[in-house]
Amino acid sequence: MAFEFTDANFQAAALDNTGVTVVDFWAEWCGPCKMIGPIVEELAAEMPSVNIGKMDVDSNSETPTKYGVRAIPTILIMRGGEVVDKQVGMTTKQALKTKIEAAMAIAV
Repeated sequence: MAFEFTDANFQAAALDNTGVTVVDFWAEWCGPCKMIGPIVEELAAEMPSVNIGKMDVDSNSETPTKYGVRAIPTILIMRGGEVVDKQVGMTTKQALKTKIEAAMAIAV
């Protein structure tokens, strides 16, 4: 199951992580978010070495604002606390997995 990021836990759960973190910014009312949600859940199960989770933008406004999230779904791929890639809107599971794998290959 994907981790639940919040404004309160984001520093410790994402920014202080030296590995790869994937954050799916979503909302309950967002149709495309509901379509990409199962993909994020599948990748979380398939890639246990990657910190993959979701953040509800209706319950958490500080972090999405800080990262300039203006449309959802937006997925940030981070390595060592820094954004290395971004996906705005719907995508395929394979395309997202390829982006995550590319982030994993980046030398720290």
